[in-house]
Amino acid sequence: MQIEMAYGQKGMMLDVPAGIETTIIRRKPLPVPDDPARVIEMVLANPISAAPLSEAARGAKTACILICDITRPVPNRLFLRPVIEQLTAAGVPLSGITVLVATGLHRPNLDDELAELVGDRWVLENVTCVNHYAREDADHVMLGTTPGRGVPVGIDKRFVEADIRIATGLVEPHFMAGYSGGRKVIAPGVAHHSTIRTFHSARFMEDPAASSCNLDNNPLHEEQLEIVRMLGGTIYGLNTVLDEHRNLIFASFGEIIESHMAAVDFVRDSIEVRVPRKFGLVVTSAAGYPLDRTYYQTVKGMVTPIDILAEGGTLMIVSECGEGIGSEEFRAAQQRLVTLGPDAFLKTLLKKDFADIDEWQTEMQLKPMRLGTIVLVAPELSEQDRAVTGVECHDDLNTAVRLVLARTGLRELAVVPEGPYVVPFYEAAE
Repeated sequence: MQIEMAYGQKGMMLDVPAGIETTIIRRKPLPVPDDPARVIEMVLANPISAAPLSEAARGAKTACILICDITRPVPNRLFLRPVIEQLTAAGVPLSGITVLVATGLHRPNLDDELAELVGDRWVLENVTCVNHYAREDADHVMLGTTPGRGVPVGIDKRFVEADIRIATGLVEPHFMAGYSGGRKVIAPGVAHHSTIRTFHSARFMEDPAASSCNLDNNPLHEEQLEIVRMLGGTIYGLNTVLDEHRNLIFASFGEIIESHMAAVDFVRDSIEVRVPRKFGLVVTSAAGYPLDRTYYQTVKGMVTPIDILAEGGTLMIVSECGEGIGSEEFRAAQQRLVTLGPDAFLKTLLKKDFADIDEWQTEMQLKPMRLGTIVLVAPELSEQDRAVTGVECHDDLNTAVRLVLARTGLRELAVVPEGPYVVPFYEAAE
């Protein structure tokens, strides 16, 4: 049996040996609209729990539109110009409009990559398109601390001070915050490093509720909502949902919290997949381009299927990792993991109020490591980078599958071709 796995921009074929029982876990298909531009037009005309943008923008002089960074395949080309045209029709000058890339603590997206991200030459040529830099103190307004957990809140002043504020993004499963998009594009998207490092500390990450597809009592989600409330006023959200072929299948627009929940409610039944058993071998992906460009982002694909991984089992993930390991801070965290071991590494995290930058991704890697063995298939990853992954590495997917089957004696496996965009949950058959 051949199964195409998400890998880079071209995919990779998994050839399951004959006689191996294979369970393929995919999202439930949803209809694809014939005219995605019309979808955007309709949601802009019918905002959820907010005034039409054409009304809200009257008299406004400035607007800030947040977009996700290059790690998310958001179809910005579909909606940025229509949104900007609505703003200018209401009297907002082009010179007062900023498209701000919500990088969080990721690297900036510049030059050709920025052009790819924005996806519309007209937008690049007519409004300011810039990156957020979380470590630049002067770029932020400090708003105090959240009432519940005391998170220090700093947000990019270009967003805080704009007359019209719009956060755009992709609603998909997120292995810490439950679902991406909406409030998450603000924090961590355009938050100060102290904000990000606080709610990515171990006291948040080790909370069982900080998990894929869960918003109930999720500490990250709750703090993100608090930050939205602290900002005050109306913040708009434009949310998109894509299918596994990156077609737009849904969009919502309106008040940021309500419009985000509309997108979450739409997509839940499709991507949360109930599975009646656990498996000794789960083969998955890091979701392909652009998410699988680094090992840092690959960790997401290791975490999302662990509910169906049997204790002591093997989780195998394929990822291009064409940009290598990720940031130098992440490399340092991974090196500490390899040197100290998982238990000692976690103990160092539990002592901190502020997480070191990017070490939270290493902490998330501990979750599948507690269950079993991780096998990484990343033929483009260098030996130097492999040495700090802390996992078993291979060049060829099919060779790696055969090796695991041979050493475990397993005659069945589960395959999640789309990686972290689909989340399987174990639910015992009645």
